[in-house]
Amino acid sequence: MVRHEPDDAFAAELANHTRPRQWTNPQPRDRYDLVVVGGGPAGLVAAVGAATVGASVALVEKYRLGGDCLHFGCVPSKALLASSRGVATMREAVRRGILVTDVAVDFSEVMARVRRLRAQLSRADSTQRLVETGIDLFFGFGRFISSDTLDVDGQKLRFRRAIIATGSRPTDPAIPGLAPGSYLTSESVFHLTELPRRLIVLGSGPMGCELAQAFARFGSRVQVVTRSERILPQDEPEAATIVQRSLIRDAIQFYFGAEHMAADNNRLIIQQQGRTHTLVADAILVAVGRTPNVENMGLEAAGIAYSANGIQVDDFLRTTNRRVFAAGDVCSSFRYTHAADAMARLAVRNALFFGRQRLSRLVIPHCSYTDPELASVGLTAESAESKGISVTTYRLDLSENDRAVLNSDGPGLALVHVQSGTDRMIGATLVSPGAGEGITEVVLSMQEGIGLGRLGAIVRPYPTQNEVWRKLADQYQRQRLTPWVRRLIHGLLALRRWFG
Repeated sequence: MVRHEPDDAFAAELANHTRPRQWTNPQPRDRYDLVVVGGGPAGLVAAVGAATVGASVALVEKYRLGGDCLHFGCVPSKALLASSRGVATMREAVRRGILVTDVAVDFSEVMARVRRLRAQLSRADSTQRLVETGIDLFFGFGRFISSDTLDVDGQKLRFRRAIIATGSRPTDPAIPGLAPGSYLTSESVFHLTELPRRLIVLGSGPMGCELAQAFARFGSRVQVVTRSERILPQDEPEAATIVQRSLIRDAIQFYFGAEHMAADNNRLIIQQQGRTHTLVADAILVAVGRTPNVENMGLEAAGIAYSANGIQVDDFLRTTNRRVFAAGDVCSSFRYTHAADAMARLAVRNALFFGRQRLSRLVIPHCSYTDPELASVGLTAESAESKGISVTTYRLDLSENDRAVLNSDGPGLALVHVQSGTDRMIGATLVSPGAGEGITEVVLSMQEGIGLGRLGAIVRPYPTQNEVWRKLADQYQRQRLTPWVRRLIHGLLALRRWFG
């Protein structure tokens, strides 16, 4: 089974955009206004943003431009999910009155499409684009040698300010017998050209669930093993249960609460509630989290504090070196591309323009792109309780949304938590097709301080899924009709009738 990137025209195009073979690093300037370490989403946004307003910028990347998102994350995974969703749509077409006699999957063509689209989208992260923006681009490993100097393979880059955006990598599961290179990760899985007949997925977070469902729909026999007691443990249990049932309908088998694991060639031995299971697979995919990239960067020489959890930053994304800021996975638990983008913008403003924008004021949603999708923002009921915040929850099954019924979307859920006694929203969850788009109404409302009552006043096209927010707002308004308010309204209506 192929576990290295196929050497085809798409790979050549990708490399040509993100790290041309003939590239020669430029001669460094005397001092840069900003040096950015890492050419992933956060680093690219920071470098381009700073250069656009006239700052002298150097960008350092050790691998290729685009980072995890382009090469191994959002871009290839969502292309893969689109194909798997197409398979499911055809197989379930009978629910919409369409008879499909046979569905065949050409997995090698599916993966070729993934590589083609990734190469196509890499143009936005190309070396040409950065050079045209005025950025000095250096390929090589960057290492701090003082509080204001970075060494890149012998070239010294002095800076007034720097932003570290080196991202993260898949976490090693540290399972006896499972050596690095013997299993697939969220990186190497996209090198496959042959479908594994049997696949074990370690981890039940977003990436594990997304890939498990995709491969199951393509025809793999998928078993998910996790130490957690359920999937998507950071999300609302009720919402995660809906997604879990969908994965079970796709014939995925789960082993929850795995206490001990060991591997032997293509076998995984797990202990679960006192029982031992031996699972056999053609490939094991590890998706148990991500580890920040902080090693061998000379952070000590620059006076930058860090730990295994990443670089230490304050609410302004400033490190313990006042000249250096950080953004993205390397310093945050919000390990999403959109979060890295938002943090990079904040870091540039604070680093170059004496900004005082705070990370804590960002409202950052997240989405698991399973089918159905699960999107959330803010606090869950459990996390609100742990913070001592009393909440009132309003919920709606998607069976009460006309568009969902007309589309035969299946089970879904919308819920909003408001601070008790107010309509201030502190968290929301949506489980539905397209939930990632649907949650944005609440994200904007929370960011701008708009309460649930006002959110319900928006006039939306009918029928649309986003009407769920109006119906939840209607629930809130009805809850405000206390016996005293009802008596007052009845009195006013009686006066109206009296005076005609």
